[in-house]
Amino acid sequence: MNILFLCTGNSCRSILAEATFNHLAPKGWHAMSAGSQPSGTVHPRSLALLAREGIATTGYHSKSWDNLPQTPDIVVTVCANAAGETCPAYLGPVLRSHWGVEDPAHATGTDAEIDAAFMTTYRTLRTRIEAFLALPLAQLRYDPARLKAELDRIGALTPV
Repeated sequence: MNILFLCTGNSCRSILAEATFNHLAPKGWHAMSAGSQPSGTVHPRSLALLAREGIATTGYHSKSWDNLPQTPDIVVTVCANAAGETCPAYLGPVLRSHWGVEDPAHATGTDAEIDAAFMTTYRTLRTRIEAFLALPLAQLRYDPARLKAELDRIGALTPV
């Protein structure tokens, strides 16, 4: 099963989700990320955070959803609607869910405050990914309605 983490710029949130998911995922599950308007670069703080967490950073780059290597089975948007950001709508016959998180690329303040914004985004995404991977995935892949309900429930989780 292929899961696509989608946002606008594909430089922070969706990259963090893709790398974290692939680091934790069982065999047979693979994440991709893309943006509707990719920035063209991965934010250096995203790569630094992943490296600190022991997650490989090789091969991750900002890319358009027009150039996906596989067709996704699931699309999870990670933009933050509450911040007035418009989430891109992936067009295609896939299961969709929304896991909105703030974009740390827009964080301001000291280096420590900006790093904290990146860590908050990462922890939120990791909490949700771990909850997803704890589900009975072998059963849920054949029950789209239940899988959708679980994805939507997980999208409301926040780290403890």
